[in-house]
Amino acid sequence: MKVSDLVKELNLTVFCGEAGLDAEISGGYTSDLLSDVMGHIDEGMLWVTMQTHQNIVAVATLKDAAAVLIVNGASPDEETLEKGKEEDVPLLGTPLSAFEVTGKIYSLLLQE
Repeated sequence: MKVSDLVKELNLTVFCGEAGLDAEISGGYTSDLLSDVMGHIDEGMLWVTMQTHQNIVAVATLKDAAAVLIVNGASPDEETLEKGKEEDVPLLGTPLSAFEVTGKIYSLLLQE
């Protein structure tokens, strides 16, 4: 499944990183602890988090994540948006909780 497909299926907000929407999602990881994400996320995975600061872009870039999905209706900080645009990292948003959206993503990826 491509990031763009997930955006359509779950009606996600795209804050930035439109150039990366064609990336294939290989799996996902849900965590708010940056060191945890760095140790467990693999290339092409979708990262689900409530974090909004610019370090999420740094971690996503370092680990070659397909995209970062920010939950609970939060929006990325201005610095985060700028970094996301610079690095072409798709930053997405949803009003759903991490629990709800992770379950939906898991179900969609199983259908592939």
